[in-house]
Amino acid sequence: MSCYNKIEKRKEQMKTYSIEEKERIERILKSEQICFVGFSDENGIPYVLPMNYGYEDEVIYLHSGPEGKALRILDANPNVCITFCTQPKLIWQHPDVACSYRMQSESVICNGKVVFEEDFDEKERVLNIIMRQYTDKDFKYSVPAVKNVKIWKVEIESIAAKEFGVRHPNSAMFKDRKPLD
Repeated sequence: MSCYNKIEKRKEQMKTYSIEEKERIERILKSEQICFVGFSDENGIPYVLPMNYGYEDEVIYLHSGPEGKALRILDANPNVCITFCTQPKLIWQHPDVACSYRMQSESVICNGKVVFEEDFDEKERVLNIIMRQYTDKDFKYSVPAVKNVKIWKVEIESIAAKEFGVRHPNSAMFKDRKPLD
């Protein structure tokens, strides 16, 4: 017996929808605080890092120290998958049915190749793009700080976005659905 028997009809389960509007996708990319960058090492073993980032003109900018496991992986394979997710909200269709509970959120998944930026002035510009993700201030950087930071530039080659945990319109709780904006 399915736990959905207490829900009026199975067709009323929560849904996942593609987000096609560029404005909604851009809002997610510009509003989140971290992203998760996925790599694949020489043995095909996945490696995922949470990272600070900046976004501008269909390019994701990241930064790191000048050495480390991620850089060794990227030397062999510059392909990355970068994921963003809005703050999830717990929702349900029936308060007494455990499997009707779900998280409601929006996500964006981007694929691209990392190119390292070496030009000093461009690195400084990109550091301010990254900082604008978190504050409206522009900063001045010391020469050693800029020289020792590794700037990653990822032009988005493919992108997909979804809204998940959306109550079915026939659900008793659908009327309470609020946009995630």
